[in-house]
Amino acid sequence: MSKKIAVFCDFDGTITEKDNIIAIMKRFAPPEWEALKDDILSERISIREGVGKLFSLLPSSKKEEIITYAIENVKIREGFADFVKFLKEKNIPLYVVSGGIDFFVYPILQAYGPFSGVYCNASDFSGEYINILWPNACDEHCQNDCGCCKPSIIRGLKEDFYKVVIGDSVTDLQAAKQADLVIARELLLEKSIEYGLNHREFVDFYDVIKHMSQVEELIG
Repeated sequence: MSKKIAVFCDFDGTITEKDNIIAIMKRFAPPEWEALKDDILSERISIREGVGKLFSLLPSSKKEEIITYAIENVKIREGFADFVKFLKEKNIPLYVVSGGIDFFVYPILQAYGPFSGVYCNASDFSGEYINILWPNACDEHCQNDCGCCKPSIIRGLKEDFYKVVIGDSVTDLQAAKQADLVIARELLLEKSIEYGLNHREFVDFYDVIKHMSQVEELIG
């Protein structure tokens, strides 16, 4: 009997060509952001702690400038619109699971939806510096202090899907460990090889469509 497929796709560096948080920090943050970024990527500090500290470097007074910069300078990875269309035609749910922040994730995705779900972190500009909020925190099964906990989101859906995780970074690794198939690039590709995960490589979303077509044939 065939199993229903569900896709869980990262946003920054996956749907977008560049990581939006990194782009914002390069443009607006003082130099100490670099050491925090390195600590996150090397897993010396948790994603939640690191991202929170990164945004605490940015004054809330720059809210409109930061939001405008994030939205206007984004570049969507080639083939994404066709990928969304492909999944809709196949009736495969697409969940965007992002360690990004609501003020840029939702506006950028608006032209491509609706999606089965969009999960990301939230922002509070009411204080002197930007405060990041965590509406998708880790459940009792995860102790990684993820921030936006992708494996907890997957578990929360309950249904027994054939799970495809698409991503590019260490922030996708815990979700990738739960996946039946990982479609990866850059650091997540390296980690998928290191951990022996069932994976395929992608450059753009036309590669992803090809891999998803093969999955359909395999389990359909």
